[in-house]
Order: sequence, then structure tokens, then C-alpha cells
Amino acid sequence: MADRFRMTLAQLNPVVGDLAGNAAKAREAWEAAREADADMVALPEMFITGYNAQDLVVKPAFHTAAIEAVRQLAKDCAEGPAMAIGGPWVEGVELFNAYFILRGGRIVSTVLKHHLPNETVFDEVRIFDSGPIGGPYSVGNTRIGSPICEDAWHEDVAETLAETGAEFLLVPNGSPYYRNKFETRLNHMVARVVETGLPLIYLNMVGGQDDQVFDGGSFALNPGGALAVQLPVFDECIAHVDLERGESGWRVLPGEVAGLPDAYEQDYRVMVQALRDYLAKTGFKKVLLGLSGGVDSAIVAAIAADAIGPENVRCVMLPSEYTSDHSLEDAEAVANAIGCRYDYVPISGPRAAVTEALAPLFEGLKPDLTEENIQSRLRGLLLMAMSNKFGEMLLTTGNKSEVAVGYATIYGDMAGGYNPIKDLYKTRVFETCRWRNANHRDWMMGPAGEVIPPRVIEKPPSAELRPDQKDSDSLPDYPELDAILNILIEKDGSIADCVAAGFDRATAQKVERLIYLSEYKRFQSAPGARLTGRAFWLDRRYPIVNRWRDPT
Repeated sequence: MADRFRMTLAQLNPVVGDLAGNAAKAREAWEAAREADADMVALPEMFITGYNAQDLVVKPAFHTAAIEAVRQLAKDCAEGPAMAIGGPWVEGVELFNAYFILRGGRIVSTVLKHHLPNETVFDEVRIFDSGPIGGPYSVGNTRIGSPICEDAWHEDVAETLAETGAEFLLVPNGSPYYRNKFETRLNHMVARVVETGLPLIYLNMVGGQDDQVFDGGSFALNPGGALAVQLPVFDECIAHVDLERGESGWRVLPGEVAGLPDAYEQDYRVMVQALRDYLAKTGFKKVLLGLSGGVDSAIVAAIAADAIGPENVRCVMLPSEYTSDHSLEDAEAVANAIGCRYDYVPISGPRAAVTEALAPLFEGLKPDLTEENIQSRLRGLLLMAMSNKFGEMLLTTGNKSEVAVGYATIYGDMAGGYNPIKDLYKTRVFETCRWRNANHRDWMMGPAGEVIPPRVIEKPPSAELRPDQKDSDSLPDYPELDAILNILIEKDGSIADCVAAGFDRATAQKVERLIYLSEYKRFQSAPGARLTGRAFWLDRRYPIVNRWRDPT
């Protein structure tokens, strides 16, 4: 008679710092496991604290409370399946990223993370101490090994667990999204399965935390690397995975294998989920944004409507004498198509007042960028006033191309609490608009159909701060700019690499100079959804004061 083992996977969305709320989610998952007659329920890495908690977890009062919350969970879930849950652990003066096995009212096993990631968005080397490579733990008559997240990206931990008697691997993760990361994870886990000959269950959390979105997509692999189970990406779910032990060891029985959306859908879902969770977890229920009639603010309005519903989105047109009739028409058309509130607040009066106030100081000086920036900052002032008055979070709308080269006014159009498209290059903004017009999913709260009129997507981009202004007056055309930015930022390449790719040396040098000069703006910019492995903030950290320029 073959042995069976039922593992309940809790692919859930914790809130950083909400120990009681996260514990309640864990208890609900445990109840579901008990009702399903499971042997064990598993939750992701650092679930009790939420992830990535950064330096919060170092605070003694916090990690002490988190450990006590785990102990209380053990008592609450004493009669029924075992529970595996991530959290901090202290031994002497050392702080560890740990995975706890709870059974019979107590913590019966503690796994300590050995390999600490120290790249991209992770700083675990400065937060945690490295634990020793340990052996498997027992649940009933089964021995399980749990490499914690980064530990499964290296050979040694899984191999040691296999050599010391583990019969299958359960990998708890807090692994955030970047484009095409699922394939990278899967390849690493297949390598562990091939090396050890053991089945592997990969459990990831879901949900947004600041700039990061954890995308779920938990899966199970059988010996040889065959995919037996895959849970949906981004969705909270509780799933029961059955294993059967025969003469050759354990195998995962075939279960649900959810499809993987394409990269445009995943990116869009990340931007929606990031904003939805950022608002929910910080307590905001409504947003507002300046709607210019351009493509960037249009896609942000669509994202906001899909995140929290059109009825909770306020779009504001703030025209000056340079705002074209087309922009006025297009902004209103976007608001109407999405179904959100549309307000009209001209800046001509405030601009005249500021011009008059500064006239004695500016007498004899020609108008320049100063006057353009006054317009942008007046818009920021008025939008922030509305944000304060109505309790609605102001969204910023600068794409990655603009953020990279500083094509935005600090304290003006950069004002706001969150930027959903901060990691989306301009050329990809256009394609994302077309994708959203052609697609609708059940996780979108906005309307189906064409929400961004084609004219908004097709017209030449312009800040409209002076007569007949076009972005291309001061920047390379966006296809060229984005290709150069891809080399300098995404690939960390050189001017020589740009030239080798066919771009003009002077143009590449100009773009590089703008990137470095704009660092101080990015330092003060709103957080935004991370879509790539080279997002501005934690993925790419440069000094503000920096005289180096690539001489190649």
C-alpha cells in the first residue's frame, strides 16, 4: 500500500508589520488544511512579519513580538496538521531568517537560512546572520528538507538535505517579480531536482509591498523535473498537493497547472496589484492625478481604475494657454471612457499671480525653463491641495524614460505618493496602452474595451509648457532613447557599447550625462512598481554627487 502525504500550500498576501493579521491568515490556512485532512500546511518565507521587512525586523521589540506570535500560533494550532511558517529567530546576539515547524503546541524544528541574498532589492547580509546548513525535519513518518528561498538557488543546501535523509524538498519563498523571472526560478528548481533526485515544492507569496510585487506561481516538480502542479500567478489561493510514496520514493500527484500570462499582461497586473496593495496597506481608498491628454497620465488613470474602481479615481485637467484643444478633448475622452471623475482647474490665474510676484526680480531677464517649471509646480501645488482636502493619494505619471533622464519637474509633476509606471519605458507605455485596450481580465475593476483613445497613443508626446513644444526637441526620439537607456541602465553598458550598437557617440554621451545629473531627482521621487531587475531605487543605487563620465 503506497503512503500518501497531503501538503496544503498557502500562497497568501501578508502585510509587513501586521503580526496579528498575518497570524490570522495562517490560522485560516491551517483550518483549511485540517478540513482537507492534510498532514501539513506551509506558508511562505518570513510570513509572520511580512516581506521584505528590511530594517524593521532588526528592531528588538518587533522581532521579539514576531517570535512570540509564532509560539502563540503553535499553541492555537496544536490539534491538527503541522504548520510551517517563516519568521525571525534569535540565538544569543545573532538574528536569523528562519522557517519554523509547529506541531503539538510548540516549535518542534527551526531551519535557518544559510545563503543570504545581497543584491538587487535584498540586503539580508546587513540584516541577518547566516545559519549553518542543517538536515531535514520530520512530519509523521516523512523527512522533509526546506532550503529557504536563496538556499535553493545554490547546490550545497539541497544536496546536504538529500544526503542526510530528506525525502522531498519544500522551498518557502519571498520572491518578487521582475519580467521573465518565473522561467529563471523554474530553471533553478529543476536543477535542484535533477541534482538530488527528489521532488520539490516551491511556495511563493503574493501581493505588493512598496515597490515590489510577489507574484506567487507556486509549483511542484517531480524527479526528472516534470511539472506536476502550478498555482496561478498573483492570486491568493490555498491548494492541496498530494504526494504518493512508492518503491522509488515520493512523487507529486498531478494537479492544477495554471497558465502563465504573457509579459505585457504580467507587467500590467504588477502595476495594478502594486497600486492596489500600496493603497490598501497604507489606508488610502481613493486617488487623484493630473490628466494631461497624454499617454502617460492616460495609462496611469486606467491602472488606477483597474486597481480600485473608476468611482475612486479623480482626474484633473489643469490647462494653461499652451494646452492644445486636442489635449483638452483627449483628457476628457479618457476620463469618460474609464468612467472616473473629471475636474477642470485652469492654472492661468495662479500663473499670472506668480508672474506678477516675481516680475521685479526677473525684470530684464528672458523667459526660459524657469517659467516652464512654474507651470508644472503650480499644477503640483493644486493637485496636492486637492489631495489634502479630499484625502486622496496623488499619483505621479512619469515613465522610466523620463525618470532616467530627468525629464520631469521636481516639486511639480513629480509630486505625489506613488508612480505605477516608474519602471515602464515610454515605448512600452504605448504598447501597454494598446494591450489594455484589447484585453480585459476579471481582476480589473475598470471597464472593458477601448479606454485610451487611439489619438492619445499616436500623437507626438509633448509637455505643452511652451508653444509647439515636443519631447523630441530636447530628447532623442523615444525608440532611440529607450534603446540607449536599455544599454546604459538595464545592461549596465558603456558608451562604447552604444556606439557598437549603432548609436551616435555624442547622443549616447548626452543621455549618460542626463542620467547622472538626474540622480538627485530620483532620490526624491515617489516609489513605483518594480517591473525589471534594474528598477530605480534598490536595484540601482548611485551617488548623487558624481563627476565620473564614461570616457570610452
